[in-house]
Amino acid sequence: MNFAKRCAEAAARTNSLLCVGLDPDPRDHPSAAAAERFCLDVLTATLPLACAVKANAAYFEQFGATGLIVLERIRNYVPSDRLLILDAKRGDIGTSAQAYARAAFDVIGADAVTVNPLMGHDAVAPFLARDGRGAFLLTRTSNPGAADLLDQPLASGEALYLRIADLGIRWDPGGAVGFVVGATAVDAIAAIRSRTPDTPLLIPGVGAQGGSLEGAVAAGLDQEGAGLLINVGRGIANAPEGYAGAAAALRDRIETARMAVRAGWRG
Repeated sequence: MNFAKRCAEAAARTNSLLCVGLDPDPRDHPSAAAAERFCLDVLTATLPLACAVKANAAYFEQFGATGLIVLERIRNYVPSDRLLILDAKRGDIGTSAQAYARAAFDVIGADAVTVNPLMGHDAVAPFLARDGRGAFLLTRTSNPGAADLLDQPLASGEALYLRIADLGIRWDPGGAVGFVVGATAVDAIAAIRSRTPDTPLLIPGVGAQGGSLEGAVAAGLDQEGAGLLINVGRGIANAPEGYAGAAAALRDRIETARMAVRAGWRG
C-alpha cells in the first residue's frame, strides 16, 4: 500500500484529519527525560483523536544523543495504524540524502519525512524510494519569510511554489509524495490542490501562527473529502483545557468544516 493510501486509511479509521505536533520546548521541558514525559502525556491524551503525529527533529536533537534516543522511542508510542511524520526538513544529495533517508525510515521508523526540494530531484529521490513511506516537500510554508522565495514568480509568471508542486508530481513514483502548505496561505492551498487532486497535504500554521483552519479545510480537501493532515502543536500543548480537550475541539472543528464543504458539493 502506498503512502497516499495509508494517509487515507488512517483518516478514515480515526475519523480525523488532525495531526498532533510534538515540539518539546526546552524552556518548559529542560531535559530529554522531561521532553519524553511531555510527549508521552500528549500522545496518551490525543492519539484517540488524531490520524497522525508530527515530531519535529530539532526539538529532540537539541538534547544530544539522549534526545535522539527519545525520538526513536516515539515510534513505540505511536501505533502502527497512525502515521509518524518526522519533521526534519532534509535537503541534500547523493550518499548524504541516502543516509538521511536511512536514519529517518530505518532507525527512527518514520512513515514520512519533510524534505526541502530546492536542490532538485536527487535531493528528494531517496525519500520517495521506500514502499509505503512518503516525503512531504516544503512547497509554500507557513512562515512570513516564505514570501521571500516561494511566492516569487518564475519566468512563466507562476509562483515558485507551483513549480515545486508540478515537479513533485513528476518525481512521484506513485503515492509517495506530499506537500507542506501553510494554513497562513489559503490561496496557495487552493492552487496546489487544483494541480494535485489526490496528493496528501500537510498543513501547519493553525493556531499559534494564526492560520485559518476552516479556510485550509475548504481549500484543501481532495476529491474524497480528505487528503489533509492539519498539524497543531502549540495549540494543543499550551491549551488551558488540556491536551485531550484541545485535540477534541480541533478534531470537531475540522470535521464541522469538512462536512460543510462536502454539503456544498452535494448541493
